Amino acid sequence: MKRWILKNAAVYAETGNIEQGYVLIEGEKVAAIGPMSSCPTDAGAEVIELSSRFSIVPGFIDVHIHGAAGADVMDATPEALYKMANALPAEGTTSFLATTMTAPSEQIEAALRNVARYMAEANRPGAAEVLGVHLEGPFLSLKRAGAQHPRHLADPDISLFQHWQKAAGGHIRLVTLAPERNGGLELASYLKQTGVIASIGHSDAVYDEVKAAVHAGVAHATHLFNGMRGIHHREPGVAGAVLMFEEVMCELIADGLHVAPPMVRFAYRNKGSDGLILITDAMRAKCLGDGKYDLGGQEVEVCGGEARLADGTLAGSVLKLGEAIRRVLDYTGCTLEEVIRMASWNPAKQLGLLDRKGSLRPGKDADVVVLNERYEVMMTFCRGVLAYRKPDERRKSDGHEAFESC
Repeated sequence: MKRWILKNAAVYAETGNIEQGYVLIEGEKVAAIGPMSSCPTDAGAEVIELSSRFSIVPGFIDVHIHGAAGADVMDATPEALYKMANALPAEGTTSFLATTMTAPSEQIEAALRNVARYMAEANRPGAAEVLGVHLEGPFLSLKRAGAQHPRHLADPDISLFQHWQKAAGGHIRLVTLAPERNGGLELASYLKQTGVIASIGHSDAVYDEVKAAVHAGVAHATHLFNGMRGIHHREPGVAGAVLMFEEVMCELIADGLHVAPPMVRFAYRNKGSDGLILITDAMRAKCLGDGKYDLGGQEVEVCGGEARLADGTLAGSVLKLGEAIRRVLDYTGCTLEEVIRMASWNPAKQLGLLDRKGSLRPGKDADVVVLNERYEVMMTFCRGVLAYRKPDERRKSDGHEAFESC
């Protein structure tokens, strides 16, 4: 069993922050956390010698990501998920929901079967873990479709969802829907009864319709402010409603483009760090350069970090979750502890995975990220396996690993 000791850094543990502490990893789990005064001396462990400039934090969880590194969930191949899972640790992401797009039913089904097969056969330590599926589409509003293909939109349908859930091996964890469409409230209620998160998104609902949806079972909002009826002083819309309902957890794309910095701050002041989940909504162009790419059967051009359809509509992002964390710290003035809550604890809580994800605690999965003083990702462990280390890593003469800031 591989053992690691990360030491002499600030540790953001579930029970509280340790100014100068250590984390012991044994196999796939966190074995111990504590101050340096109690750090074990273990000749059998590989030691990472850090310093006060570094922070050890839990791995990030992206509940809304379509693709990365040239791959997309809708490619419906094990290779696509493998590429994504191996690219994401570089940004501190240690687990994610494979997110679909609006497409013909048979294409969605193929993607779902592929995720189920990957989770059964290839979801191994050392890469970001696929936690299940976020079904985004086709139960969406035509008016708020955004980059979702309008031709394949459909009314929410319980029987169709049941068919897809069977294809996914029961791994659909979150469903985005427009509750104002025929069948929307019924599907939201059914999802809640079966333990699947119902999320309002790509919706043109008015406040009273959102209120009814929350009562029916909606507990999540897909990419707050994007693809939804906005706030007006005479009609709060979807955005205003989900900010007001405490039971609704809101996703946020904090790239400064999808949501302007003042509105990121506005969301933080209204929902607090307990009510927001940072996401990327990234597409296959993430980790690649500018160019033209496919997203859900539509051509997307990426230029200068912006991904847009031919008509100028934003089409996902190329955002990295580690970058989102730095932006939220800058835009809101919140603490590192708060932003970790948005990137790790809240998604784990929403998915019902706090028993093994979302924080640093002995017995939980060793999904561990080392940040430098500029909050850049220096090192990522996925279930106890070193999945990423920044190239400027150095080795000390005593054989221990050491990191210096860029």
